[in-house]
Amino acid sequence: MATILPFDPNRLRGFLQPLSGDSSDLDAAVEKVSNARFVLIGEATHGTHEFYKIRAEITKRLLREHDFAAVAIEGDWPDAYRVHRYACGTSDDADAIDALSDFRRFPSWMWRNADVVDFIGWLRSFNDERPAAAKAGFFGLDLYSLYASINAVVKYLERVDPGAAESAKERYACFDQFGSDVEAYARSVGSGLSESCRTEVLSQLLEMQRDAFSRVSPDEGERFFAEQNAYVVAGAEQYYRTMLEAGVSSWNLRDRFMFLTLERLSLHLEKKRGATPKIVVWAHNSHVGDARATTMGAGREFNIGQLARENYRSNCRLIGFTTSEGTVTAASGWHGEPERKVVRPPARGSWEEIFHHVGVPNFYIDLTEASARFPDLRAPLLERAIGVIYLPHTELHSHYFHARLGEQFDAVFHYDRTRAVEPIERAVRWERGEVPETFPSGV
Repeated sequence: MATILPFDPNRLRGFLQPLSGDSSDLDAAVEKVSNARFVLIGEATHGTHEFYKIRAEITKRLLREHDFAAVAIEGDWPDAYRVHRYACGTSDDADAIDALSDFRRFPSWMWRNADVVDFIGWLRSFNDERPAAAKAGFFGLDLYSLYASINAVVKYLERVDPGAAESAKERYACFDQFGSDVEAYARSVGSGLSESCRTEVLSQLLEMQRDAFSRVSPDEGERFFAEQNAYVVAGAEQYYRTMLEAGVSSWNLRDRFMFLTLERLSLHLEKKRGATPKIVVWAHNSHVGDARATTMGAGREFNIGQLARENYRSNCRLIGFTTSEGTVTAASGWHGEPERKVVRPPARGSWEEIFHHVGVPNFYIDLTEASARFPDLRAPLLERAIGVIYLPHTELHSHYFHARLGEQFDAVFHYDRTRAVEPIERAVRWERGEVPETFPSGV
């Protein structure tokens, strides 16, 4: 049966820049975003080598050629800060793999992989040639690290004010009955079996914000790191407390937190550098692309990309990635082992299917320019999103949503056939991979 597409893919050819693998492939994309305050670079999966590699190459050029100040990732604040200290030459870690050691929480492969190791090694070498005030940072935006952030707050206070550390321990003891099980906290508070720790974590955050602590620590960076950990504890408590409540969008809580963390980080770097910093953000397409152009927006969910556009307009740029087929590193369930999975051919009528039929294996498209001349790029078509879990046999339900691509992103890179990112720790299941399957041409 002949494939019926929403429009003729050949009509896109005039807007595409084929990618040959040459360093000049990235010139147009780098030039497009070089003057933006925030450049958000996505990924269609959390486990594709090409997405990590090209995102890193774009970032290297922005840091090296256009004085960007930092990379902010969809990862936990304390875990990323260890990497930051290594990249700036202020830690005891011997190499990049050691610096990534705190990324142990599922999905560890998302940051503990070969491509990230390469980038962190490059970042350290890059920073070694720069003065302290001009070193590029590496920071996390996420809020999952409740207990790690509690420990970081206490350890900081033990160094600068032991009395304040004891007060922090008393407040955070509210979580002791749950061990380190945040899901137990969510269930217990959600069912009314336990009181929430909201008052305690907010009290500690306010205490950390008092002017006295700005004077106590001789290192402004360490003080900011500790204060942000107090923010993480407060954000994580709210996230876990409300994740089971009807009518409360935990997605919105999380993305608003990440956006506000990005803004706090920007203010901190501005004080350090004496000028408004430019920052690169690494996160999934579903966080980076403007939610208003997707099914998410129709469901009243927003994301970092939308918030950045609403607050900074043309001073931010959103870049997405897509692929048609190949392999991906993902799990089959939450807390599952990483597996090298076969990616199904794209769904009928999807952006991925259209891009596959363009006949150009890899390409870049400037959507700002192209969608103005080709309105079909603003049509609501299916778009694939593979996170840390990939379920091929329920893919249409589990991994697709509708998106107006020309409004969702400012630009997109498409790599038609991609391969799985390589975890540092390769489980037997990853090494073996899936037996390749022959899927039907449509779904």
